[in-house]
Amino acid sequence: MTVGVLTLDLAVYESQSLKDKRRVIKGLKDRLTHRFRVSVAEVDHLDSWQRAVLGVALVSNDPVYVHGSLDRIVDFVRGQRGVSLIDYEKRTC
Repeated sequence: MTVGVLTLDLAVYESQSLKDKRRVIKGLKDRLTHRFRVSVAEVDHLDSWQRAVLGVALVSNDPVYVHGSLDRIVDFVRGQRGVSLIDYEKRTC
């Protein structure tokens, strides 16, 4: 079994309030969940209205699939409107 964890550090520059940020982040979380079949949660900067850190988790019996999926998620997030990817970290075990 391989567990992949991806931490995404995001900027939400167009956000003017926590409500704006949560709307953008919720939409991104929903798209990631439905498109990639992963678990997603906002894990840091909860009270900041222009920053967010998302944690993404994926479990599979194929390590190649896990690494490829995490790479595709990073590429997908880079192409999303409303958020900018500042940094990310991939871990597998």
